[in-house]
Amino acid sequence: MFKEAASSAAPVDTIEKPLVLIVDDEYGPRESIAYTLSSEFDVVTAERPSEGIKRIQERAFSVVLLDIRMPEMDGIKALQTIREYDKDVSVVMLTGYGTLQTAQQSMVHGANQYLRKPPDIAELMEAVRKQAQASGERRHQTQLNRNMESMNAALKREIVEKEPHIWQARAAVELVHDLANPLTVMIGYASLLVQEAKKAARRDPEQAEKLRSYADVVSRASEYCHHLADNWKQTTRKATEFTDVDLVGLVREVKEVIFFNNAIIQFSGLKSAMIRGSQFELTRVFQNLLKNALEAAATKVAVSFTQTADQLEICVTDNGAGMDAETARKALKGGFTTKTHGTGLGLGICRHLLGAHGATLTLESEPKRGTTMRIVFPLART
Repeated sequence: MFKEAASSAAPVDTIEKPLVLIVDDEYGPRESIAYTLSSEFDVVTAERPSEGIKRIQERAFSVVLLDIRMPEMDGIKALQTIREYDKDVSVVMLTGYGTLQTAQQSMVHGANQYLRKPPDIAELMEAVRKQAQASGERRHQTQLNRNMESMNAALKREIVEKEPHIWQARAAVELVHDLANPLTVMIGYASLLVQEAKKAARRDPEQAEKLRSYADVVSRASEYCHHLADNWKQTTRKATEFTDVDLVGLVREVKEVIFFNNAIIQFSGLKSAMIRGSQFELTRVFQNLLKNALEAAATKVAVSFTQTADQLEICVTDNGAGMDAETARKALKGGFTTKTHGTGLGLGICRHLLGAHGATLTLESEPKRGTTMRIVFPLART
């Protein structure tokens, strides 16, 4: 049977409590954890994994607390089944016999955290708070990604229908393509700001710092979008202004602002690499290159910076799906894509913008072995 745990008091405000599911065959520990959490969370309990899985199919939970050892189905198998239905929910494993090997195994299969039974109350509350917030952020980003896929599909249909039109139409499509990622970031962080603002009065000073951090990201992404729009208006009036740009710092900022500081993206080589160029146009280039690598199902994206006497080389290497030689040739040319929701514009934009900087872009790829994008900038002779 499932039971809703009673709250100890009526809620102070109208903020909806995160929904937590506890799956444990032992009545005592299950109800004790439910009682502890009920002051801050809406709690549902299940005594068998099959009941818990059924409830997960019916509702979107923020956190699932899952016992590892149960008679009907062990927690690892239950965890694997849960992930088939919900990839965003946070799963915290509970282990009473708690070997490190068992805990590590659960993390490999998609658990977000593990706790020993019986858990310390303060540790339990902090873990569920943290995982509920992380789950909400993942769900929000998943929804934004779905919206962007729908927008990209509509954009792709528009391109097919309007392809014969004049070059200005294609330039406008390029603008929309490049605005998509930073706009997604702005929307996502703006929503987080609203959520955090509702709770700020009750939280410690760390919340204020979090709000400041989110606001900074929104500000930088907004500035980037403003430049893209302004650049479109000025296209026929004046040439792009070049300044001194540190490419290493620029690519690190793209990782942080556009891709939520994704840990998959790693850097090596030079700590700084100065060239003359347009900061915003080069941001567009690396936004597209990193986005392509991540969308190729890569689990590692390596960005390396090397310099010789007369040139600077940046390599973006992923271990994703890769391409055969003909597909790679078409992709580099532009106007071709294998993605369901792609436009095929990304690499074409990159080649055009890099060409304006006197740089070259080459592509090396092999099916199932990944892709390397190599950018070479000539260095000015002194």
